[in-house]
Amino acid sequence: MKSTYFLVLVFLIPILSFAQKGEWIPLFNGENLDGWKISENPDSFEVVDGVIKIDGPRAHAFYVGEVNSADFKNFEFKADVMTMPKANSGIFFHTEYQEKGWPDKGYEVQVNQTHSDWRKTGSLYSFNDVKDIYVEDKEWYTQHIIVRDDHVTVKINGVTVMEYVESEDENRPENAGQKKIDRGTFALQAHDPESVIYYKNIMVKVLP
Repeated sequence: MKSTYFLVLVFLIPILSFAQKGEWIPLFNGENLDGWKISENPDSFEVVDGVIKIDGPRAHAFYVGEVNSADFKNFEFKADVMTMPKANSGIFFHTEYQEKGWPDKGYEVQVNQTHSDWRKTGSLYSFNDVKDIYVEDKEWYTQHIIVRDDHVTVKINGVTVMEYVESEDENRPENAGQKKIDRGTFALQAHDPESVIYYKNIMVKVLP
């Protein structure tokens, strides 16, 4: 009986791993910040009524949970976001946890409708920036990031607002360092004490 059970597990585990690819998987449980590690100022993040509320000085919440061992290369990432007036935030990918400062590794996808920074929601920050505003403050919208190899696509409410192919970027700065396509985790940004932002329905789809 034990040998039969072992054989079932041996064959089942690869199937479960395969099934996980191509399916939307939540990264936020809607109850607490389990699976997330916050740098610098943990009080800038809290869960209120099933939603992550960001309100406070600079901090970053890095995903460190069990999904894909918090290590993503090709993926689709999606979250519902709501900004308050003059708010600034960002969604980082291919990054890693660091104690202080703006993340050195990976790219940031901007979240900003009315903050003074001219780079608006959907920008691949400082690499391919968006000047147009596609959504209003105080309204929920869906921010969707797709990464396949070195091709990055950002959609806002299903509309493509930014595409970037790293290998075709002739203006890429020489000092870009670790801000490049690689692999890593995600992070949500608390930008400053005047920026209030809400996130919910945070999920990922692992791509081959």
